[in-house]
This record gives sequence, structure tokens and C-alpha cells, in this order.
Amino acid sequence: MESAVDQDQQWLLNCLSATLDPSHDVRSFAEASLHQASLQPGFGSALSKVAANRELPLGLRQLAAVLLKQFIKKHWQEGEDSFEPPAVSIDEKAVIRKFLLLSLDDSHRKICTAISVAVAAIASHDWPEDWPDLLPHLLKLIKDPTNMNGVQGALKCLSLLSSDLDDATVPQLVTVLFPCLHEIVSSPQIYDKYLRAKALSIVYSCISLLGAVSGVFKSQTSGMVKSILNPWINEFTAILKEPVPSEDPDDWSVRMEVIKCLNQLIQNFSSLIQGDLTVIMGPFWQTFVSSLGVYVRSSVEGVEDSYEEQRYDSDGAEMGLESFVIQMFEFLLAVVGNSKLVKVIMNHLKELVYYSIAFLQMTEQQAHTWAVNANEFVANEDDLTYSCRVSGALLLEELVSSCGEEGIIAIVEAAERRIAESQQEKGADSAVWWRMREAALFALSSVSEHLLEDEVSGGKVGKLIEQMVTEDIKTGVHEYPFLYARMFSSVGKFSSVISHEVRDNFLYAAIKAISSDVPVPVKVGACQALSQLLPDANEGTIMPHIVGLFSSLRGLLSQASDETLHMVLETMHAAVTAGCKASAAIEPIVSPVILNTWASHVSDPFVSSDVIEILEAIKNAPGCIHPLVSRILPFVGPIVNKPQEQPDGLVAGSLDLLTMLLKNAPIDVVKTIHGICFNAVIHISLKSEDHAELQNATECLAAFVAGGRQEILAWGGDSGSTMQCLLDVASRLLDPSLESSGSFFVGTYILQLILHLPSQMAQHIWDLAAALVRRMQSAQISELRSSLLLIFARLVHMSLPNVDQFINLLINVPAEGSENAFVYVMSEWTKQQGEIQGSYQIKVTTTALAFLLSTKHPELDKINVQGHLIDSASGITTRSKAKLAPDRWTVMPLPKKILALLADALIEIQEQVPGGDNEDDGDEDNLFSVSADPINEINLSNYLIDFLVKFSQSNRDLFHWLLQDLTHAQRNAIQAILS
Repeated sequence: MESAVDQDQQWLLNCLSATLDPSHDVRSFAEASLHQASLQPGFGSALSKVAANRELPLGLRQLAAVLLKQFIKKHWQEGEDSFEPPAVSIDEKAVIRKFLLLSLDDSHRKICTAISVAVAAIASHDWPEDWPDLLPHLLKLIKDPTNMNGVQGALKCLSLLSSDLDDATVPQLVTVLFPCLHEIVSSPQIYDKYLRAKALSIVYSCISLLGAVSGVFKSQTSGMVKSILNPWINEFTAILKEPVPSEDPDDWSVRMEVIKCLNQLIQNFSSLIQGDLTVIMGPFWQTFVSSLGVYVRSSVEGVEDSYEEQRYDSDGAEMGLESFVIQMFEFLLAVVGNSKLVKVIMNHLKELVYYSIAFLQMTEQQAHTWAVNANEFVANEDDLTYSCRVSGALLLEELVSSCGEEGIIAIVEAAERRIAESQQEKGADSAVWWRMREAALFALSSVSEHLLEDEVSGGKVGKLIEQMVTEDIKTGVHEYPFLYARMFSSVGKFSSVISHEVRDNFLYAAIKAISSDVPVPVKVGACQALSQLLPDANEGTIMPHIVGLFSSLRGLLSQASDETLHMVLETMHAAVTAGCKASAAIEPIVSPVILNTWASHVSDPFVSSDVIEILEAIKNAPGCIHPLVSRILPFVGPIVNKPQEQPDGLVAGSLDLLTMLLKNAPIDVVKTIHGICFNAVIHISLKSEDHAELQNATECLAAFVAGGRQEILAWGGDSGSTMQCLLDVASRLLDPSLESSGSFFVGTYILQLILHLPSQMAQHIWDLAAALVRRMQSAQISELRSSLLLIFARLVHMSLPNVDQFINLLINVPAEGSENAFVYVMSEWTKQQGEIQGSYQIKVTTTALAFLLSTKHPELDKINVQGHLIDSASGITTRSKAKLAPDRWTVMPLPKKILALLADALIEIQEQVPGGDNEDDGDEDNLFSVSADPINEINLSNYLIDFLVKFSQSNRDLFHWLLQDLTHAQRNAIQAILS
């Protein structure tokens, strides 16, 4: 390679050197000069020559390579998001590509990596059409074992390329590349572990991509994978059968890449690998079992290096022992989650769980971190971290799901074995005896729901935990804080199968722990236990400690970080609910600090929601609503009355608080809040441009109307003026020019108006119907359209027994693009009915459709609506196909569609669990409607059966005609009840 430096290159070298100068002015001038030069022809080729010149200083070459990467990103390909003019000329591109290829065998790893990234960036645009010699050059380097730098550079380049291939390029690459990669992987005497791992990572990328496209090109990809599989399976088993060595991250990386490849094969080509899995599992088991000793010494005990601080190598590839173990769990998850493959581990299920529990032990690094950082500990407890513990727990859950009773038995027996072993270690004065004990409890807790569903295993676990915690509670809390934390949370999770005596003892211990000077993890465990134990605790056990408990929780709340705040608030909510009889005494203790927490986190929706739940629990406790309202109103009243002066989020949050106070409140409380806040909420609803404020103000007004009913009109002194204000708000929210988000709760609001102020609303019904149609036609959110349809459905009910009047009303209301509003509304309603959510909403809309059908109004027969989806026979539907051929539907008369929807409702009810029909689903509209609307008391199943029987008898010929276009399932559902 030429090493001579011409005048232009010398200038470039001087500039590059100047960018490293200690003087800020010199650096700035050099950087500006380089930027100007980057806009001139030849800059990219000059950088490539500097990067390729091995006689120049390493730092300058590396800097040139980095700048070249940036240059390629900005100037190589017009049309890219990152492109900036000018574009590189064709001739200069050829020069850059030439010098990059010549530099791939550089002995300096950082140079090689930077060059590889540049090659991959160019290849994503140019290969194979404009760079046909790229792959031959890379294969030439790979096949030359006398030039290991070249092998390394080509592998780095291919590993980057292989992660960015498409379905057109991967088949041609796999065919020529895999034999070369196999030669490297199968020759440990020639190629080191780093290169073999890199080769395997390319195999993994290619298999992953083949799996991604296999759905579209199943036969082609399956044939290709089948043709290359055998030699690789042999190589994988050879690698995995050897015991795992200590302190050898390169070996772990090789095995990890093998396991990743196997994982992809299982996920995407399980039928091809099914026969080989029994051959693979033996060597894999050797790796899994032998790695445990290495993991315990390195990570759990910390006496050997686990290389966790080097989780990624210089190329960004994962390494480190924990990453390796997690990949083994991922592989086992894939096997266990496949119904055809899980049988290969059934004979070794108990041993698999036994070893898996040992991997769940807390590591030395985790113990150190969690002892001083509660946030990290809580994140792990909530399964928000990437760790062996989380992956292992997921495997145990999958084992129970896939293996049922056998999985449960295996977990319980393995936990018993591990607890017995930890007892022996404790007797032998081992310093780490508690770790296996904690891991066993963690394992049981991770599948607690499954264990508690199984009466025998649940009882067995209850006795096991009772025995263990009764003994371990005598150990020192400061010596074994994590064992204490796990005992607390385990007793909470398994409280239903633990004796009252042990539960009460731990409840008292948890209350004591959060007020004592104990390590933070113990307080975390105590909070978790209290959240579980308090709701079912004996009143006599709680009451003597309730005031002290709230004082302690108040202290924890003042110290809580963002991560631990939710946990403390959850515990506070459980305490308020459990101690409701003493709430009048503790309201002055709790409410002020809870309100302060709300004010400081008002823009955090999760914290705000937690706080409002607590305040609502206080409000609902005997004797608390009046003092709570007296405490909150002086705080939020000035905020909503001067909204423009408040910081972001405070007005919307204050409206949320008011809505909570108003819901189900006594009439005198509603009147008190009305006197201070009603006019302000009206003003916000009419003037605010903030969508969160608009939404919350709408809900607040709905709560005012639901609570105040007719009396609300008299409280302001002028009933006509109050009614006009309420109508003005409705008019604004229904304005088509208002964004859908701002109108989101208008359905809830108008529903309350027509339920509680029916005579006043009756005068405006035509205008309301027209406004609802206009808002529906402009709505961009389907949930908004559904909520407006609910209003039409409720108007059907209000028109009883003269439903014809409702139909005639809508016929006389115009609707843009439709013959009239009735045609438009019924077209939308029949499309949306299947998407409507909520028990109350489904009852209102379904029964309203039945009333409409029963009118036999002649207008119904004139309307055709969307019927059934026509199945496409064109195979896989890609996005491009969907654009060219969107979904097609049949068209059917409206009466037939209504009967089909009634049949669908009946089928859905029959498929639900018994009693599911009348359950309150907590839906937003329901919060106001449950007590106010008799429709909510309807048993929908009984109603539909009664309606269909009577309707079929009223005109048998009509009913027979309506049945004709129904699906087989719909007809069967109806005929079953008629017979």
C-alpha cells in the first residue's frame, strides 16, 4: 500500500492533529476547517487514505476512520434521513471502498472495528449491485488462516453486515458463507475463541433472519436450514459437552452464541430440530450443570472473576457470566414453551428445577448494590431488571404452565431439598447459608399464584414456609437483611395457607420493622407483607398499632424515592382500608402528608393515581369525608379559580381530586364543593386549551351533575343560567373543530345530563342529536365515537314506549355524506357495536338495538350496512397487499345486522364465566351510572332470551327471513334458546 503523503493529505493530517490540541481556540478552528473541507470533493477519499496508511500515528488514523463513518452517514446516500448535501461522487465512492477493503486486516482492533462499521454502512446501500467484489474479498480474508488480522476484520465486518440483511440477500450469503464459518468454528487448534464466537454470532444473525422471513418463504427457508443443519448440530454438541471453565469469558461467549443459535432454531424451525434435540440436550445439560459451580464461585460468592463489569466486548457483543446463564434460561424457556419439545426434559424435570433454584441465589454484587440502593432492590422485586433471578423465575412459571401438576410438584420438592441443604450449611457455620434459603423462597413466591390454586401443594408450601420463617425469625435482622425481606414478602404472598398465629406474628413484626432502625431491604419486605396481610387481618390485631403504623408510613413517605414511592403508597392504601374504623382519628395524620405527596408529584400519572386512591379510601371511611373535604377545598379552590397562574399539571390534577370527592358524596358535600368550585370548572371547560384540563373538567362536571341532580340548578340562584352554562360546555365539547382528545369524556358528561336533567334536556334534543352526529363524523378516536353512540342508545331507552319517535327524529336530522342522521348513526353503530367495552355500555347499546328492531319501522328495511368480512384467499397479507386490497365486507339489511349483533352478544355471554354478566367492570361511565340507571340492573342474558323468543313469535315469516344471512354460530345460538 502506498504510504507517501501528498500536500492535501498533509493539510488533512495537520487539521486532524490540531483537533487534539489542548488549546480550545486551536481545536475549534481545526474542527471548523474540517467541516468546510467535508463539503469539498475528495474529502472522503482523503480520510480513507489516512485511515489506511499504517505508517501514520494510530490516533490520527483512528480519528480519520471515525470522521469517515460520519461522512458516509451524511453524504453517501441521497434520500436517507441523515443525508446532507453534497453527495459523494461515483468515482470517489470507488476510491473509498477500495481503501476500506485494504484496511480490514489492520492489526489494531479499534481501527479494524471503525473500518468494519464504515464498510457495513456502505454495504447497506451498495451491496451487492454496486459493490460486487465485497463478498469475494471478505471470503478471501476468512479463508486465509495465515492472516489472522484479515480473518478478524472480515468477521467483524460480516457480523455487522449480517444483522442488517434482508430476505433477498441472506440466502445467497448463507450458501457461500456458512462452510467458511463452520471451518473456523470447528478448528479450535487454529482459531482462538474470540474468532470462533464472532463466527457463531454471524450464524446466529443469519438464522434469526431466516426465521423472520420463514412465514413468507417457509418452504425455501426450511429447505435451506435443513441442508446446513447437520454439521452445525455436531459442532454445537461438541462445544457444549465439555465442562464450563472458570474465569474464561471467551469460552462463555462461544457457548452463549451456540445457545443463541439453538434458541432461534427452536423458535423458528422447531420441526427441523425436533429430532436432534435429544442429542443436544445431553451436552447442554453438561454445560448447564457445570456452569453452576462456576457461577456460585464467581458471582454468588465472589471468589472468582465473573467479568460482569465487562458485559459487552469492544464490538458491543454480550459477554460475562450472567449474560451466559441468562441465555441458557432463554433456551430452556423456548424448549419448555414448545408443546412438542417439552417432553425431552420431562424425565429430568425435578433436577432441572433443583439446579435452576441455585442460579436464583443473590450474587455478591447484588447484595452489595441492594444494601445501599433501595431503588435497585425494588426494581428487581418488580421484575424490571435483566438478571438470572428474573430469567430463572420466568422459567419456573413456564414449567408450571407447560407441565402442570408435575411442574408444581417438581418446584415444591426442589425447594424442600434446597431449604434442607441450607439448614445443613447453617449448622456448619457457613457464612452464605441464607442465600440458598432466600433463593428457594424467591422461587416459590415467583409461582405463588399457581401453587395456591393447587390445594395440596399450597398447603404443603404453607407448612414449609411456616416452619422455616418461625425458625429464621430468630436470626439477626442486621446480619441477614435479605432473608428477612424475603420472609416478609413470602408470608404475604402465601398468607392464605399460613396459620393465623404466624400471620399475626409477622404482621406485628412488619409493623415494627418499618418503624425500626433496620436495613432498607427489610423495610421493603415489610411493606410488601403489609400490603398483602392488612386487607385480611383481624381487626383486633390491627387497631392497637394503627396510629403508630401510620406515623411510621408517613416517615417512610417523606424519605421515599421515585422508585420506592409506589410501594409505600400501596402499603398506605392497604393500611387505610384495613383501619377504616379508626380513620377519623388518623385522617389528620395521613391526609396532610398524602396531599403534599400529591402536590409534589402531580404531573406523574402513576403517583397521582396512587394518592387519589388513598384519599378516596379515607373519604369512604366512616366520619372522614367532611374533614377531608374541609382540608382539600382550601387547597384546590384557589388553584381552579385562578388556572392561568398555576404550573403545568396542577389544574388538571386538582380537577381529578374534586371529581374523586364528588363521586358518591352526600348532597351537602356536593353543594359545598359547588359553592367554591363549580363556576371555576365551568370556566375551565369553556376556555382551556389544555386537553388534560378539558378532560378532567368534563369528568368533574359529570360528577357535579350526577351528585347534585335537579338541585344543582337551584344552587347558583338562577336555574336558567346554570342550565345554559351546562349546555354551553356540551356545545363546546361537541364542536367538530375541537380535537378529539379534548372531547374524550363528552359522552360521560352528556349521559349525566340526560339521566338527571331529562326535562331540561328534552327541549334541546334535536340540536343535541345534530351536534352528536357532527362530533362523531369528525372524531379521530374510536373510543370517543363509542361513547357518543352510547348517548344515542340511551335516547332510545328514554323514548320508550314510542321508539318510533326516536327514529323519526334522526330521520329529520341532516348528516353530511348520508341521507340522514339515522342512516349514518346506524351504519356507525353496527360497525362499532362489537368494539364497545364495559358491562353498562354493552347493556345499554344491546338492549337499545333490540328496541329498534322490535319497532319494525319501515325505515329499517331501507338501510344497508356492513355485514360479514369476506375472507381473502391470497395467502399472507403484507402491508403492501393490504394497501392494494383492503378488507372487503358483505352488505346486509339493517334488521338482519341487528339480529346478528344480538346473537353475537348472546354467544359472548354464554362463553363468559358464570355470573360474569352483572359484574361491575369499574368502567369510567359506570362510576356515575351504576346507582343512577336501572338499565344496569338488567340481566342481559335473560333479557336477550326473552326478547328473541317474543320477537320470533310476533312474526315468524319475518324472523325466518332475518335468520337467513346469519353465520352458522349465530343461527345456532338463537335456535338453541328457541328450542
